[in-house]
Amino acid sequence: MTAAAPARLRTPGTASAPRLQTLDAVRGIAVMGIFLLNVVSMTMPSYAYLDPNYYGGATGANWWEWALAYVIADGKFRGLFTMMFGASTVLIAERAMAGGERPVVVHYARMATLLLFGLLHAYLIWMGDILVLYALCGAALFFAWRARPRLLIAIGIALLAFKLVEGIVAYQNVAALQAAVARPDAAPADIARWQAYDREAKPPPEMLASELAGYRGTWLDALRVRAPMSLFAETVILIDALPDTIALMLIGMALFRLGFFSGAWSRRTYWLLAAPIPLLWLGYAPLVAWLERTRFAPMTMIATDAIQLTLLRPLLSLGYAAIVILFVQSGRARWLAARLTATGRMAFSNYLGTSIVVTTAFNGYGFGWYGRIERWQCLIVVAMIWALMLAWSKPWLDRFTYGPFEWLWRSAARGRWQRFRRRPIHANASQ
Repeated sequence: MTAAAPARLRTPGTASAPRLQTLDAVRGIAVMGIFLLNVVSMTMPSYAYLDPNYYGGATGANWWEWALAYVIADGKFRGLFTMMFGASTVLIAERAMAGGERPVVVHYARMATLLLFGLLHAYLIWMGDILVLYALCGAALFFAWRARPRLLIAIGIALLAFKLVEGIVAYQNVAALQAAVARPDAAPADIARWQAYDREAKPPPEMLASELAGYRGTWLDALRVRAPMSLFAETVILIDALPDTIALMLIGMALFRLGFFSGAWSRRTYWLLAAPIPLLWLGYAPLVAWLERTRFAPMTMIATDAIQLTLLRPLLSLGYAAIVILFVQSGRARWLAARLTATGRMAFSNYLGTSIVVTTAFNGYGFGWYGRIERWQCLIVVAMIWALMLAWSKPWLDRFTYGPFEWLWRSAARGRWQRFRRRPIHANASQ
């Protein structure tokens, strides 16, 4: 395999178009990396995701778990997964057109059914769902799948710049309000505004007890806690996430069309993208220090989120993708590359399956472990789930055409049951 040649795998036993191994391997790393952060809000009260002082421990090994996850993983793999979603939009549209189908019909059927999966996931299983956000953004962005890559990248960068400016302005406004109420002659209106902001920015005191009791209780107890949190996530949080999500999807579309995810760029270019990773990690040092110094004040998080979301995360996501592509193209540890590729091909099943397995284990209707582990112990859960993803994905795909949830999604979007079991290779070869 030459450095510029896309790594492709033909699906055994079928006459379908070959899959892009690098694309699937990057998606596999993305879905695994996402769980490194998701595990926190699956196993302990949700605000601990933002502030380790809230729950799970913030000293010693617990602090290091937060700091390393924040620097290395927080948002980077979700950003990568978002770009992959944009890339997949173009890939599926191209394949639909090549197969004589109408790409617009195929796409919107997929987005409608993805929205349904997301709503079920959010309300019945776990409130941290991203599928609803992806379905809505994907529906809005289909018009762009044939746009020029430079235009897509330009719009994406503009949206990220808007998000940065928005965050800085919001921080300055809150900082100005804080300074105003600190004066001896503070206006009553300013004091009222600050008190209202403080109430809205921090979780109410009763929230911790409510989550612990709900998720340690029956499934209905958990639903009563989960439903309002899911509604908040799909309204307030979702709206806030629209600009950067759309930006990364557009950039993902452009990168796919430019051959980045298929491994078509030179190895030197991929190394140039991967080389700054350690420097970008160091760029987090002042953010970590700022958060620590202010004890994770919400106004500090406004600024740190804006900075890392727009200036650090996208570059790290691209760097991580470059490393995976270089690894797959190197031909080393082919067994691991094959496992990562299978994990990526079953990203939908692995994402939903992780939620089902972990919430069942930790909630009261399972083993009742919710809120009973320290933060560093989440890494043990992560290691077990990663091993499970890598262990089951390839053997499953050796026997079945799709992952179980991929098959359900495709069948629902197509309006008919899709072939599930894989045909023997000799049966296809004889045709």
